[in-house]
Amino acid sequence: MEYGKMVEARFLRRVNRFTAFVELNGQEEMVHVKNTGRCKELLLEGARVFLEEADKEGRKTKYSLISVYKGDVLVNMDSQAPNQMAAEAMAEGKIEEIGEVDFLKREVKYENSRFDIYYQKGEKKGFIEVKGVTLEEDGIAKFPDAPTERGAKHLKELIKAKEEGYEAAVLFVIQMKGTKEFCPNEERDQNFTAALREAAAAGVKILAYDCGVQVGKVWIEEKIPVKL
Repeated sequence: MEYGKMVEARFLRRVNRFTAFVELNGQEEMVHVKNTGRCKELLLEGARVFLEEADKEGRKTKYSLISVYKGDVLVNMDSQAPNQMAAEAMAEGKIEEIGEVDFLKREVKYENSRFDIYYQKGEKKGFIEVKGVTLEEDGIAKFPDAPTERGAKHLKELIKAKEEGYEAAVLFVIQMKGTKEFCPNEERDQNFTAALREAAAAGVKILAYDCGVQVGKVWIEEKIPVKL
């Protein structure tokens, strides 16, 4: 997926879940942060960040914070990007554990949840829940970076879908290059970790792919080993 006009800035400080201040052209500028997660290991004072200029008039902020350098690795931290990237990759048959599909639709309701992707492949029907990953420690990508009851609920619903005959998968989209492995972040969220292991045991596919990241562009690239 591609963004609109991008500009580089220097990160100063985060105000709340939605806004932060950066230095742009020598001036302080309030920007929208497109990720409500903690991201404390990314949003450090002085970090190089890249902003997308808004094309809507009347917005409170002119720019949205899209990506940030962590050392020499550019990390996309747009929490809306993984769903779009996953849909694009699915449409192109790039998720090898699923393969080419005949039909897909985003944001489909099932029972008490709304799954990110529904697909059909011949006689098979399936659901995929997509999770964006921005936390990396010593080359290992981890999710979540903060406790998520909603995430565990989605896993329980995937198990139910699997039991009722659907294919089911959770796809962790690692929004950077350079990771060697994905694992659940048991230290931060034991409930989600237990639910993920339960889902795997029930036959839900646990998938992880990294991303190619450029200024203004991001795409799903390579499969990454999963360790539960």
